[in-house]
Amino acid sequence: MGAMSARTDENNGPHRAGFACFVGRPNAGKSTLTNALVGQKVAITSNRPQTTRHSVRGIVHRPDAQLILVDTPGLHKPRTLLGERLNDVVRTTWAEVDVIGFCLPANEKLGPGDRFIAKELAGIKKTPKVAIVTKTDLVDSKTLAEQLIAIDRLGTELGMEWAEIVPVSAVAGKQVELVAELLIPMLPESPPLYPEGDLTDEPEQVMVAELIREAALEGVRDELPHSIAVVVEEMIPREDRPADRPLLDIHANIYIERPSQKGIVIGPKGQRLKDVGTKSRKHIEALLGTPVFLDLHVKVAKDWQRDPKQLRKLGF
Repeated sequence: MGAMSARTDENNGPHRAGFACFVGRPNAGKSTLTNALVGQKVAITSNRPQTTRHSVRGIVHRPDAQLILVDTPGLHKPRTLLGERLNDVVRTTWAEVDVIGFCLPANEKLGPGDRFIAKELAGIKKTPKVAIVTKTDLVDSKTLAEQLIAIDRLGTELGMEWAEIVPVSAVAGKQVELVAELLIPMLPESPPLYPEGDLTDEPEQVMVAELIREAALEGVRDELPHSIAVVVEEMIPREDRPADRPLLDIHANIYIERPSQKGIVIGPKGQRLKDVGTKSRKHIEALLGTPVFLDLHVKVAKDWQRDPKQLRKLGF
């Protein structure tokens, strides 16, 4: 287990800034931890694998440091072109960050998925790796202790040294600060890389697309988990509005792979699409801090997951 370092007084040490990314199986608590650290809903949380498609960076501001969280898509055994492309993105990102946090839920025994990721991590020699045991609010102390030992062992097995092993519950707000305190000393000395107010540097259009995609997936969990992509075509302030009552027009397309899926997304009498609009509009208004008129259309992009030209158009 990594030793706890005594903290020196905040103001004496050099300012640090750098990049961290959280990895782990789908639903290992990565996005929830990101949100807890940043203190605002930035990453998209969902219990579907692969719903975080872009490097959403949450930024944790501290007087003595700036921790920038890069959200990579999950690493998985690729079955499609999209899968392979995501995996390449993951490996490049892992090699470029200053520290990697490997999230393992306390309430699930280590499985083949965890080993697959741990093996990949072991191949990345230079970057320090912190094992973060998430969801500790769901287990008793005996189960937690067993999980900590199992993780320690997994490192030894793969000839990999964990820089730290730290239990956390983002939901209960336990040890979240500690995670930040353990990651920060692993960052290089550097002035802040982003202005104080920034929480994420994702282009707003991408974040808006993610919010719409999240809402669209919610009703149709099992019918079409990945065959939804969202492209925000334009975001324009409505003309001739008084300064104190602005309105932002957002036009977005929800792409599916097959005509038969159109009905699923639109729903009987268009009700489901309406719900998607209402729900995502609330989140978008909260994100952008301005009233929004959201115009959604459902379109078919045949087999986009396998077509390089379509993938490029949809931003992958």
